Amino acid sequence: MDKSSNHVKNILHGFFLAMGTTIAEPSTILPLIVNFFGGSSLLVGFFAALLRGGAIVVQMFAAFQAQSYPLMLPYLRRVFFARFLAWFFIGVAIIIFGEDSPNITLFSIGLGLFVFSFSAGFGAIYIKDIMAKIFTHKFRGKTMAYRQFFTAFGGIISGSFAAIILEVYEPPYSFGYLFIISSFLMGFGYLAFGSVVEPPKEKVAQREKKFSTFLKNSIVTLKEDKGLRIQIATFLFAYAYLISLPFIILDAEEKINLSGTAIGVLITSQMVGAMLSNFLWGRLTSRGYCRLSTNIALLLHVSAIVLAFNAYTLYEYMTIFFIIGAATDGNRIASGNLILIIAPPEKRPMYVALQMNIISLGMFFSILGGFILHVSSYEVLYSVTLSVLLLAFFISLRLKDNI
Repeated sequence: MDKSSNHVKNILHGFFLAMGTTIAEPSTILPLIVNFFGGSSLLVGFFAALLRGGAIVVQMFAAFQAQSYPLMLPYLRRVFFARFLAWFFIGVAIIIFGEDSPNITLFSIGLGLFVFSFSAGFGAIYIKDIMAKIFTHKFRGKTMAYRQFFTAFGGIISGSFAAIILEVYEPPYSFGYLFIISSFLMGFGYLAFGSVVEPPKEKVAQREKKFSTFLKNSIVTLKEDKGLRIQIATFLFAYAYLISLPFIILDAEEKINLSGTAIGVLITSQMVGAMLSNFLWGRLTSRGYCRLSTNIALLLHVSAIVLAFNAYTLYEYMTIFFIIGAATDGNRIASGNLILIIAPPEKRPMYVALQMNIISLGMFFSILGGFILHVSSYEVLYSVTLSVLLLAFFISLRLKDNI
């Protein structure tokens, strides 16, 4: 365990994946792309949820299949290939159909995002199991902090690159070029993680004969494990920031002139916040303070939404996205580490799938946000977001650090 080669490959995967996916960042560029082709605020929310939450529909089935696999890597490589093709397809579709057929373009974007996210439902289960086998609990916090640091760094590079493409080329060609080029960039990350050294699992669960039996056993586990329920509730409601996030950029566009350079600056601000915060998250989680990391991250999300109420300058929006970047990474590293700590090795796919499947519902909060904005105002949108985030914070006070 804790091999330096696996540590480096984990970091490279995060770095190149961020360079690719930041091109369609759901809080900045993706809303502008959907808006350009005539999509409503509801469609913006749906696409943002699709990119983040499409994996939800297959995670339990993936766990059912994976619990009897001694090795996950062969299956993970297939997932990587499917995600590469889906991302590349979006870019090609935008260039081919573009403004001439906006409805077909939007459908193609949605289809590509669905396949990209759907396949991640399998990949998430495989990667979590591999991470648990190749890294110890405390070193996992360290390697994830490094990964997230360089993930944010890759996002900064990608944000600058996106700003240049958006300035040099006219839409929709600029959008298409972004997806095509970024698909090859994320491919380097897939090649890196696809070559980690994975030991076979020593304890493998006997797969149930029926998927329905697995689901029943999962429900029993959820009812019996109070700690798991508290974790799931905390991180589900922690996603409440997504109620507002895709629309903050649209609020900014109404108040200030957002050029391609300004959009790149906001993306960069979010990535810098994520990058620098990992010095804190890595230090806390490597010492076993996952609960404290969660508490701090939730309070940061609260402060960002409070600032959004009265933001009117580019600098204020830079601050908001900086804080959101920091808070998001804090929750990600804490939730990922906590579930692997409490999960028995033979039931690890089940525990991971239960947490990821249920909290992934929070990824669809942007649809709720789109509806709220459609029928009311930004003030109501931000107020609802703030209320749910505060609920998540109070639940998080009951989390246990188990290292």
